[in-house]
Parts: sequence; C-alpha cells; structure tokens
Amino acid sequence: MSNFTYDLMLWIFSIVLDLFFREVHPRSSWKIPKKGPVLFVAAPHANQFLDPLILGGIVRREAKRRIAFLIAEKSMRRKFVGWASAQVGALPVGRALDSTKAVPGKIYLPDPEGDPTLVRGVGTKFDHPDFQVGGLLVLPTISGQTGSSEIMEIMGPEEIRVKKPFKGEIAIKQLTGKGPELEGEKNEGEKGEFQGTNFKVAPKVDQNAVYDAVFEKLNSGGCVGIFPEGGSHDRTELLPLKAGVAIMALGALAVNPDSGLKIIPCGMNYFHPHKFRSRAVVEFGTPVEVSPEIIELYKNNERRESVGRLLEEIHEALVAVTVTSPDYDTLMMIQAVRRLYKPKGKKLPLPMVVELNRRLVKGYTRYKDDERIIKLKKAVIEYNKELLALNIRDHQVEYAQLPLYKVIAYLLFRIGKILLLTAGVLPGLVMFAPVFIVGKRISILKAREALAGSTVKIQGKDVMATWKLLVSLALAPVLYAFYTFVLLIWAHKNRVQGYYPENYPIWPLIPSSWVLFSMITYAALRFGEIGMDIFKSLRPLVLSLRPGNTLFKLRQKRAALAAEVTDVINTLGPEMFPDFDSARIVADPSVEAGTEEEAFFQRSPVYEPDSQPASPITEGQPGASLGGGSSYQGHLPRNESFGNLGNFGFFASRPTTPNHARSRSRNGSTGGFKIQGFSTIDSQADFDTVSQKIRTAMKERGQRRRSAGQAEFELATSEPSTPGTPKSEYNKKDA
Repeated sequence: MSNFTYDLMLWIFSIVLDLFFREVHPRSSWKIPKKGPVLFVAAPHANQFLDPLILGGIVRREAKRRIAFLIAEKSMRRKFVGWASAQVGALPVGRALDSTKAVPGKIYLPDPEGDPTLVRGVGTKFDHPDFQVGGLLVLPTISGQTGSSEIMEIMGPEEIRVKKPFKGEIAIKQLTGKGPELEGEKNEGEKGEFQGTNFKVAPKVDQNAVYDAVFEKLNSGGCVGIFPEGGSHDRTELLPLKAGVAIMALGALAVNPDSGLKIIPCGMNYFHPHKFRSRAVVEFGTPVEVSPEIIELYKNNERRESVGRLLEEIHEALVAVTVTSPDYDTLMMIQAVRRLYKPKGKKLPLPMVVELNRRLVKGYTRYKDDERIIKLKKAVIEYNKELLALNIRDHQVEYAQLPLYKVIAYLLFRIGKILLLTAGVLPGLVMFAPVFIVGKRISILKAREALAGSTVKIQGKDVMATWKLLVSLALAPVLYAFYTFVLLIWAHKNRVQGYYPENYPIWPLIPSSWVLFSMITYAALRFGEIGMDIFKSLRPLVLSLRPGNTLFKLRQKRAALAAEVTDVINTLGPEMFPDFDSARIVADPSVEAGTEEEAFFQRSPVYEPDSQPASPITEGQPGASLGGGSSYQGHLPRNESFGNLGNFGFFASRPTTPNHARSRSRNGSTGGFKIQGFSTIDSQADFDTVSQKIRTAMKERGQRRRSAGQAEFELATSEPSTPGTPKSEYNKKDA
C-alpha cells in the first residue's frame, strides 16, 4: 500500500459518501493521537463496508493518519471489494462462521444438566476430517439467534465434547427437544426418543498470520482499525466483543511495553444508516491505556483473566460513545422524548442530539421500573401512534398554531416551490432512475442473503447501504457512457439538430457530456432532497384546514406531554447526574429567561470536561459546544457545503422562527462570543499544571507574533472562540 493510493481511494469514496449521507459529523477527534501506535475500536458495525470508509476518511482528515482495517477474508474474495480493500492496506481475517458446512446426521445433549458439554450424534461421522479440534458446531438459526460451541475433544464417530456449554434458551431447546416446536425438535427414531437437530461444522481458523501483521503494524507506530463485534449487524445494542481485539493490544504491548499503544473507542452513531441522505455522528472517546498489571498477567500466561479485563474496559469505553437500547421500540421512544424535551424553535447540532439520546437511554435504563417512567412511556407511545396514524412528524405539529390565512398562503407557496424544483429534478431523475431501481432491488436481495447466512442480523439492513453504493459505482459510469454514445451519434448525424457548430470537432463532447451528466445528477439529488422535505410538509398544512383541526388538538396534547417530560427529567436528572443543572446539554425548556444576563447564560455553550469547542454559534442554533472535529475552526465539513440549502427562505420546509442574535454588546452590535469551560481543577498540582500550560502557550504565541512583526497584543482568552483560529494555535492552547 502506498500513501498516494490510500489517499486517492479515500478521496474517490469520500465523494460518493458525501452524496449518500446528508451529514457526517466527527466529535472529539482531537482525542486521536497525532503519532504513535493506535488501535481504533469501532462499534456498532451498522454499515458493512461503509463504516471503515467513513472512519478512515475522518481520521485522515482530522488527524492526518492512515488506518489499516481488518476485513473478513470472505469479503476479500469479492472482486471489487477485495481489490479496493487491498489498495488501502486492509488485513484479511478468516472467520470460522464464514466457512460453515452442512454435514449429515443430527446432534443432541444426552445429559444437559449433569454434563452439558457432552454432545452425541445420530448418523454422524465426527471422525471425518471436516471435524477438527478448535472448530465449531453450529446450530440452525431461529428467530435471528443461533448457538455454536468450540470442539474440544473428538471421542468417536457419534460422540464429541465441546469447550463450553451451548448458551441460550433456543439452543437448549434445539438440543433437548423440549419447548415450542423448533427445527429438528421431534424426530422420533426407532426407540421413540428425541434424536436431535440438524447442524453445521466450521473448521479451525489459524489467526497467527493476522496477529503477526497487526503486531508489525503497531510496533512500527502505525494505526489498525477493528470492529470488535465481529461482523456487521442491524441491532440496536452492542454485540459481545470478540477476544481478538484484546489479544492484539496485549500481544503488541507484551513485546514492546513502552510503545505507547493507545486504544481509541469510536462510536458509529447513525440515523437510519441504510437510507439515502441520512445522518451520522462519529464520536471518539477517551483513549484506553492498558495498565501494566494487565500486561503482566498476559505475559504470565493468565490470558483469560487479562483478556477479560481489557475487553470489559473496551466495552465500557464503547458504551460511552454510542447510543444503545434493548430494542428498536425503546430507541424510538427515547428519540420521541428527546424531541419533546428539546426547546422550541431550536435546531440542536447533530452531536448534541446523540449526546442527549445517550443520557436519556441511561436514565431510562436506571428508572424504567419507576411508576412515573412507566406512565410517561405509555403516554409517549400513544402520542407516537397518533403521529403515525396522521402520517406526520413531531415538528410538524407546530403548524396548528398558524392562522388560517397563513396556512393557505404556506400551502400555495410550497406547491409552487415543488413545481419549480421539479424542473431541476426531472432530467436527473429520468437519467438516473435505472441506478435507483436496480440499486434498491439488488440491496434487498443482498440483505436477504446476508440474513440467511447470519446468526445475529434482524433484517439484514446493515448491508443495504453498501450495495446501493456499489451498484451506483458500477452502473452510473455505464449509464453515462451510454448517454455519451447517444449524444455522439446525434452530433454526427445532424449536429444535435444544428445546435452544435459544424466546424467544431465531435470529440470534446465526450468529457463535456460526462461533466454535464454528473452536474444534472447532482442537481437532481440536491433539489430532490429539498423537494421531498417540502412535500412532506404539505400534509400537516392540509390537516390544519380540516374542520375541528385535528392537528390543533394534537398540539395541545403535545404541549402537556412536553411539560410532563420536562418535569420528570428535571426531577430525576439531578439524582443521576450530580452536575445536571450546572452542565445541561440544553437549557431548561420550562424556564423563561427573565433578564438579559440570565438569557445570555442560558444560551451560552455547555461545558463538558472532555470536549473541545464545536462549530461557532450561528443564527437559529442553540449556544452549545459539544466537541469535535474540524468544525471548531468555524468551517462547515465538506459534505455540508450545500447542506444549508433548506435554510434559505425560499427552500424552507418549516414555519420560520424569529432570529435573535446570540448575544449583544452594549453598542448594539451583534456577533457575540462563546464562553468555554476550563479544565477541572481538583488539587494544587492540577492548578500549577494548568498555570504552567497557560504561561507556556502565551510565551510561545508572543514569540511568534514578535517574529511576524506584530506590535499589537491581543488577549489570548478570546482566540479559542474565534472561528478563524488556526488549528496549530488552538492545539497549543488546549489547557
């Protein structure tokens, strides 16, 4: 792998990702070490081949580092995926479950209580070469769950011992024949007894070559990326982490304890990951440093203990940067509560939405048996059902407060906007329709295939976005080539109805047509996105015209429910978070600022001990700072260059909200400034350290200014909040 090839591949795929995703926000990317070995541990793995592209692109852009990802050997055998992965230095990993094989016979547990590791077969040939010590016995998948266990000893053609008992109620029912009807449950033999269930066998996989490659990469100061859940999935909770990630870290540190290896947890937080123009937040957690005690345990061959302890630390670190819930319904309920708790007229930055979801999940997990929470959950679910019945979204309930003449005016005006946008959408929609149709069909088929071959997927949605992009990459050039060919024939026959000059050669049409078709497609995507948002806003306006105004009644119910949500959160929040009132993510929606000073502090950025300033405060956004990424410089991420198109009055799809400056100076000028929290100081030593950092930073900046010929001195405390502050200066002021 060459650095040029790596950067070129990332650049090509970044264009495609920017088209597929509406927003991809990095958060706390300043936590990525600029040098030294790093093991990036990412979860949940919700987008099969897109996760490494997104993470690798962000790390390259934010920290100027390149990651070698571990990828399943099965995926490396795919032509395009394998070739592209090789170009970016991916390391293939063999997985036993990717090589399962159906074998004759059935298996069962003769004594599940007294000897749960003993497995007997009926018509089996355990002494066949397909069965190996270290291989796996794999049970059929039922309801998205399966059981497997490692072979420890082959005792005969019909008797085998596994390393650990099969886990899970479904697996036990499959192997004992007790419980609801399952595949292979009642197979009466000659003795009239249960004779077992069908099964598959997986070979033993030797991972020594993979570990050696990882150790070599880390010991040379490089970066390795791994998704420790094993494979991609579409569940709402984290899967159990594989031991390999801990073995890689401990193995590298056992050889070179002073290498400074750090494990960076990466939360891949998606909003509808398989859907076109969805959003994502990639959050980087506090680096995990392996303690010398765990390394010594590993060196002393107490590997089970050392690996288990490190896995627990990594799991806790991942939980801190992801939003997980027991099931999909709970996650939807949490998101509804977050919308009800959010202040009116405020559009929260995407990282803030993720953080608020995470804290609400924590609170729900702790208080889910509380009567107040049970009652509130029931009310929120009923409210969600009413929204679903009316086919509207929560933010659209606010249309009910508009007077009738405004409703009619909005409705007519937006219909006109849709008609105008249609002119920009239709050409690209017609030209690119085959890609959309074929991409969706193939992604559905691939999702079904992945679901059939997986033991953890629910619907197989984790592969859909990948295949939509792969189909687009393959089919779009073919379409463009076909349209270019048609245009050339047209120009050759009659010079495009006489519009193309006779004295011009035809060959310039080839590059020109590719540029033109690409622009038409991009315009269709962007204007189509805005048009769909406007189209979705028409239904609540129509509902507002109905006699009795169903939407108005729903708005009253929402207001009461929002007050109840706020009251419960304000009551239970301080019990769970000691700094609840002093470090709110959002200002209390139930509190109205009575004075200008009080209003200013309610709008000022939230202080988080482990965060850096995010994007600068802008009109229509709450004054909040949730660290991360390139946005602290005040620039929009690349994929947001046109992301604010819907904020223009003409393209807006929601009722406008009065804009107020975030803060005003005494001379009436607008603009304001951001207030930041400082590092937590718990002792005199901490105070001395912070003071020394401040003095050193100010001294260095003074020297730079004097060398540049600057005579005027500017206050250092104003620089971090200045949108144009260079990154190099900002990092040196990270006191």
